Amino acid sequence: MEHYVYVYIDPRNNEEFYYGKGKGSRKNAHLNSDTDTEKTKRIAAIRKDGVEPIIRVIARGLTNEEALLVEKTLLHRLGRSLTNISSGHYVDKFRPHDKLHVELSGFDYQSGVYYFNVGQGPHRQWSDCHKFGFISAGQGAQWARAISGFYEGDIFAAYLKGKGFVGIGRITQRAKPIREVKIKGRPLISLALECQNMDDNIDNDEKCEYVALVEWIKTAPVEQAKMKRNSGIYTTTHVRASLDNQPATKTYLEKEFGVKFDELAR
Repeated sequence: MEHYVYVYIDPRNNEEFYYGKGKGSRKNAHLNSDTDTEKTKRIAAIRKDGVEPIIRVIARGLTNEEALLVEKTLLHRLGRSLTNISSGHYVDKFRPHDKLHVELSGFDYQSGVYYFNVGQGPHRQWSDCHKFGFISAGQGAQWARAISGFYEGDIFAAYLKGKGFVGIGRITQRAKPIREVKIKGRPLISLALECQNMDDNIDNDEKCEYVALVEWIKTAPVEQAKMKRNSGIYTTTHVRASLDNQPATKTYLEKEFGVKFDELAR
């Protein structure tokens, strides 16, 4: 038998308050329900005012899977204003309503796997990055733009020039000017940093240091940095670069750090 998707409408204000899917006489079953739910309370309130809920079929001639997907789409459309208890099938394919105000991995962008050049020097030190859980770049608009291209959830391999790869990390907070960054409630610039110049140009958005917070998944001591000379392992002077087209480098890093990029970037 063909499935359909239906809606219950409150005739007092024409508000849609319940979506469902079924076949046969399923759409009428809620009228006689004795469950203690918001839906049955709404129906009782409508009847108390001397009217009946309006029941309308929205889509018909559907398979069960099609009906489930249409139902979930309608549930997502009105979200919390409905009396449905279940969030419906296919919930993992729809954006949570409480995440509409933020960019969300898998919906607005896909988490990627990247190379990141630590750029150790007068304005940043790997030891600080490792200890406090961040990466940084800046002192110029082009470098600030590069680190600002990271999104929450992105995975990266940290490279220390002249040494090799020293860590695999995940971005937990997108890059901000250093003056706005706090770690465990404390301004980053107030911490006991080995680098004494991270606050240079602190009030200039084009020239200041930009900092992204990270979770270190695996790291290696500098003296044990991972590098295989003259083997085609990818490195670059760019701050950030995709490793999507570098399968040999990804395979090498997976082996050396004991990770699986495909699993980490989900």
